[in-house]
Amino acid sequence: MQQQPKRQLNAYLPDESATQALGAALARALRPGLVMYLHGDLGAGKTALTRALLHAAGHKGAVKSPTYTLSEPYRVELDGRMVNVIHYDLYRMSSPEEFLDAGFREDFNNDNVCIVEWPEKGAPVLPPPDVKVLLKVSGSGREVELQALSDLGLLCLECLHYPPTP
Repeated sequence: MQQQPKRQLNAYLPDESATQALGAALARALRPGLVMYLHGDLGAGKTALTRALLHAAGHKGAVKSPTYTLSEPYRVELDGRMVNVIHYDLYRMSSPEEFLDAGFREDFNNDNVCIVEWPEKGAPVLPPPDVKVLLKVSGSGREVELQALSDLGLLCLECLHYPPTP
């Protein structure tokens, strides 16, 4: 049974700076325990959005797609508390059991933020999302839809200030 969104936000990201602005807005709205799924074709901007989010959350180093490692943890401060933001890319995962065998399910708890690219590769063992992000190439930019699917996701979207007001 598919979850119905409690709230959603639709936007058009005409360029990289708009993607960075959305990433920054999401970074300010993150809460420990949040699970975010990123959906979109190759090149839709999933990793670019995650990179913008992590840099806005305070990560200073490089942010690469964990295509071959499947996960990459980052330590950032949220509301004065150090939190792991774990970026998953399940594109190359051969079966959902691989997700379980790697012990990733244990990362989905109230202390971490988990951002998952290609979540359909982890179904049905992947924990459900609080926020689902759908990205689609549109012209020279991207269309994005964010859906809150839980109370924590709703809190995230309620705290999201996008588009930024001048």
